[in-house]
Amino acid sequence: MAETLNPRAGIGMTSARTRGRMVERLREQGIKDETVLTAMGAVPRHLFVDQALESRAYEDNALPIGFGQTISNPYIVARMAELARHGEAGQGRPLGRVLEIGLGCGYQAAILAKLAREVVSMERIAALVGKTRVRLRELRINNVKPKHGDGLNGARDFAPFDAIVVSAAFPEVPRDLLDQLADGGRLVMPRGGAAQALCVMERQGDTCTERVLEDVKFVPLLPGVA
Repeated sequence: MAETLNPRAGIGMTSARTRGRMVERLREQGIKDETVLTAMGAVPRHLFVDQALESRAYEDNALPIGFGQTISNPYIVARMAELARHGEAGQGRPLGRVLEIGLGCGYQAAILAKLAREVVSMERIAALVGKTRVRLRELRINNVKPKHGDGLNGARDFAPFDAIVVSAAFPEVPRDLLDQLADGGRLVMPRGGAAQALCVMERQGDTCTERVLEDVKFVPLLPGVA
């Protein structure tokens, strides 16, 4: 596995056994898609946070990654991946090309990379893109394309997408993102401002239907680049 190449692959709090306990907790929290659970167990979350936070990497908490951004807690990462795969009933569909808005430290992208043929991930903060690109390369995660740009615009050159996962909150679903969904595709994102809810938009032809799910708390999706 790629993690054995990294000196931080670790023992104790960063071991495969610790990830196994995280996966069991995710099952207890209601994650049913075994493909998603396998991906969560395979990706070493501690390699996506600062070394000072490694001992907390498998707690069910969001953690800071710098630049005012966070790595989402494991449940939210698994939940959004499951919804993108249509996996609420324990069954999921294979994903071709997926768009992620909010690359951040790359953890969500690394999970999606286990579930999809290709992941295009947009990030507005150039320094994060550079840092995360190196991390993904070191972990030999080769099917993620990190891109610096305004996530509100999506990635039209790579569209259509089987799924779009937005890792930051916005009051409304951006029209440009809906337009880039493939027929039958799903967009998963937190919607709102001070109060937020996880939403799923599904496209069938020219029609999009929305379901509002549990309350969540994400950093805001900001326009432009930095």
